[in-house]
Amino acid sequence: MVATFNVPAHPGSSSDDVSARMSRARRRDTSAELALRRELHRRGRRFRVVFRVPGNNRRTIDIAFTRQKLAVFVDGCFWHGCPEHGNKPAANREWWLAKLAANQARDADTDASLQTQGWVSLRVWEHVPAGAAADVVEAWLDRLDSRAASTTTPPGSARASGIGRDR
Repeated sequence: MVATFNVPAHPGSSSDDVSARMSRARRRDTSAELALRRELHRRGRRFRVVFRVPGNNRRTIDIAFTRQKLAVFVDGCFWHGCPEHGNKPAANREWWLAKLAANQARDADTDASLQTQGWVSLRVWEHVPAGAAADVVEAWLDRLDSRAASTTTPPGSARASGIGRDR
Protein backbone atom coordinates (compact mmCIF):
# COMPACT_ATOMS: atom_id res chain seq x y z
CA MET A 1 0.00 0.00 0.00
CA VAL A 2 1.32 3.43 -0.94
CA ALA A 3 0.75 6.29 1.47
CA THR A 4 -0.44 9.64 0.20
CA PHE A 5 1.02 12.95 1.27
CA ASN A 6 -1.56 15.63 0.72
CA VAL A 7 -0.61 19.26 0.46
CA PRO A 8 -3.35 21.89 0.19
CA ALA A 9 -3.79 23.63 -3.16
CA HIS A 10 -1.08 26.19 -3.76
CA PRO A 11 -2.30 29.71 -2.91
CA GLY A 12 -0.45 31.22 -5.87
CA SER A 13 3.01 32.68 -6.15
CA SER A 14 3.95 35.75 -4.18
CA SER A 15 5.53 37.30 -7.29
CA ASP A 16 6.28 36.60 -10.94
CA ASP A 17 9.99 36.37 -10.13
CA VAL A 18 9.39 33.67 -7.52
CA SER A 19 7.12 31.78 -9.90
CA ALA A 20 9.74 31.85 -12.65
CA ARG A 21 12.52 30.76 -10.29
CA MET A 22 10.50 27.84 -8.89
CA SER A 23 9.48 26.66 -12.36
CA ARG A 24 13.17 26.46 -13.32
CA ALA A 25 14.10 24.31 -10.31
CA ARG A 26 15.30 20.93 -11.51
CA ARG A 27 13.71 17.76 -10.22
CA ARG A 28 16.51 15.54 -11.45
CA ASP A 29 20.05 15.93 -12.78
CA THR A 30 20.80 18.73 -10.32
CA SER A 31 24.37 20.01 -10.21
CA ALA A 32 25.01 18.16 -6.91
CA GLU A 33 23.61 14.93 -8.32
CA LEU A 34 25.65 15.24 -11.53
CA ALA A 35 28.82 15.97 -9.57
CA LEU A 36 28.33 12.89 -7.40
CA ARG A 37 27.58 10.71 -10.43
CA ARG A 38 30.69 11.99 -12.23
CA GLU A 39 32.85 11.29 -9.17
CA LEU A 40 31.46 7.78 -8.69
CA HIS A 41 31.92 7.04 -12.39
CA ARG A 42 35.50 8.39 -12.27
CA ARG A 43 36.15 5.94 -9.42
CA GLY A 44 34.92 3.07 -11.58
CA ARG A 45 31.52 2.64 -9.97
CA ARG A 46 28.62 1.79 -12.26
CA PHE A 47 25.02 2.44 -11.32
CA ARG A 48 21.53 3.09 -12.57
CA VAL A 49 20.09 6.61 -12.71
CA VAL A 50 16.48 7.60 -11.97
CA PHE A 51 15.66 4.00 -11.03
CA ARG A 52 12.05 3.42 -10.03
CA VAL A 53 11.49 2.47 -6.41
CA PRO A 54 10.36 -1.17 -6.46
CA GLY A 55 6.64 -1.31 -5.80
CA ASN A 56 6.14 2.43 -6.30
CA ASN A 57 6.51 3.66 -9.86
CA ARG A 58 5.82 7.29 -8.88
CA ARG A 59 9.09 7.55 -6.93
CA THR A 60 12.63 7.18 -8.19
CA ILE A 61 16.08 6.56 -6.74
CA ASP A 62 18.64 9.16 -7.85
CA ILE A 63 21.54 6.69 -7.99
CA ALA A 64 20.85 2.96 -7.64
CA PHE A 65 23.35 0.18 -7.15
CA THR A 66 21.00 -2.69 -7.89
CA ARG A 67 23.38 -5.58 -7.15
CA GLN A 68 24.10 -4.28 -3.64
CA LYS A 69 20.60 -2.83 -3.24
CA LEU A 70 21.93 0.60 -2.27
CA ALA A 71 19.67 3.56 -3.03
CA VAL A 72 21.39 6.96 -2.98
CA PHE A 73 19.31 10.13 -2.83
CA VAL A 74 20.84 13.59 -3.26
CA ASP A 75 18.44 15.79 -1.30
CA GLY A 76 18.12 19.51 -1.93
CA CYS A 77 18.57 21.59 1.21
CA PHE A 78 15.43 23.67 0.61
CA TRP A 79 13.09 20.93 -0.61
CA HIS A 80 14.00 18.36 2.01
CA GLY A 81 14.54 20.60 5.05
CA CYS A 82 18.29 20.65 5.67
CA PRO A 83 18.81 21.77 9.28
CA GLU A 84 21.90 23.71 8.21
CA HIS A 85 20.76 25.38 4.96
CA GLY A 86 17.01 24.87 4.64
CA ASN A 87 14.81 27.90 5.10
CA LYS A 88 11.13 28.54 5.51
CA PRO A 89 9.78 31.15 3.09
CA ALA A 90 7.90 34.08 4.58
CA ALA A 91 5.36 34.33 1.75
CA ASN A 92 2.70 31.58 1.83
CA ARG A 93 4.41 30.31 4.98
CA GLU A 94 1.71 27.87 6.09
CA TRP A 95 1.52 26.26 2.65
CA TRP A 96 5.32 25.88 2.50
CA LEU A 97 5.47 24.36 5.98
CA ALA A 98 2.88 21.76 4.89
CA LYS A 99 4.70 21.14 1.61
CA LEU A 100 8.13 20.65 3.19
CA ALA A 101 6.68 18.42 5.94
CA ALA A 102 5.00 16.29 3.26
CA ASN A 103 8.32 16.00 1.40
CA GLN A 104 10.05 14.75 4.55
CA ALA A 105 7.24 12.31 5.31
CA ARG A 106 7.42 10.97 1.75
CA ASP A 107 11.20 10.54 2.10
CA ALA A 108 10.74 8.56 5.32
CA ASP A 109 8.03 6.43 3.68
CA THR A 110 10.32 5.74 0.70
CA ASP A 111 13.18 4.75 3.02
CA ALA A 112 10.88 2.40 4.96
CA SER A 113 9.52 0.86 1.76
CA LEU A 114 13.02 0.22 0.43
CA GLN A 115 14.13 -1.23 3.75
CA THR A 116 11.29 -3.78 3.77
CA GLN A 117 12.51 -4.88 0.33
CA GLY A 118 16.09 -5.39 1.48
CA TRP A 119 17.56 -2.09 0.25
CA VAL A 120 19.75 0.37 2.14
CA SER A 121 18.73 3.98 1.65
CA LEU A 122 21.51 6.59 1.82
CA ARG A 123 20.55 10.27 1.79
CA VAL A 124 23.15 12.93 1.06
CA TRP A 125 22.58 16.67 1.29
CA GLU A 126 23.26 18.69 -1.86
CA HIS A 127 25.80 20.89 -0.03
CA VAL A 128 28.14 17.96 0.69
CA PRO A 129 31.16 17.99 -1.67
CA ALA A 130 30.99 15.24 -4.30
CA GLY A 131 34.25 13.66 -3.13
CA ALA A 132 33.06 13.34 0.47
CA ALA A 133 29.69 11.98 -0.63
CA ALA A 134 31.39 9.47 -2.95
CA ASP A 135 33.59 8.32 -0.05
CA VAL A 136 30.48 7.52 1.99
CA VAL A 137 28.78 5.77 -0.94
CA GLU A 138 31.88 3.65 -1.57
CA ALA A 139 32.15 2.74 2.11
CA TRP A 140 28.56 1.50 2.04
CA LEU A 141 29.15 -0.40 -1.21
CA ASP A 142 32.22 -2.09 0.31
CA ARG A 143 30.25 -2.91 3.46
CA LEU A 144 27.37 -4.38 1.47
CA ASP A 145 29.76 -6.38 -0.73
CA SER A 146 31.54 -7.83 2.31
CA ARG A 147 28.19 -8.58 3.97
CA ALA A 148 27.08 -10.48 0.87
CA ALA A 149 30.33 -12.46 0.94
CA SER A 150 29.89 -13.43 4.59
CA THR A 151 26.78 -13.40 6.74
CA THR A 152 23.70 -11.36 6.08
CA THR A 153 22.70 -8.47 8.29
CA PRO A 154 19.30 -6.81 8.05
CA PRO A 155 19.47 -3.79 5.73
CA GLY A 156 18.30 -0.38 6.75
CA SER A 157 18.47 3.29 6.25
CA ALA A 158 21.90 4.90 6.28
CA ARG A 159 22.63 8.28 7.74
CA ALA A 160 26.26 9.26 7.51
CA SER A 161 27.17 11.70 10.25
CA GLY A 162 27.60 15.15 8.74
CA ILE A 163 26.81 13.80 5.28
CA GLY A 164 23.26 12.52 5.19
CA ARG A 165 20.13 13.31 7.06
CA ASP A 166 19.85 12.44 10.71
CA ARG A 167 16.27 11.44 11.50
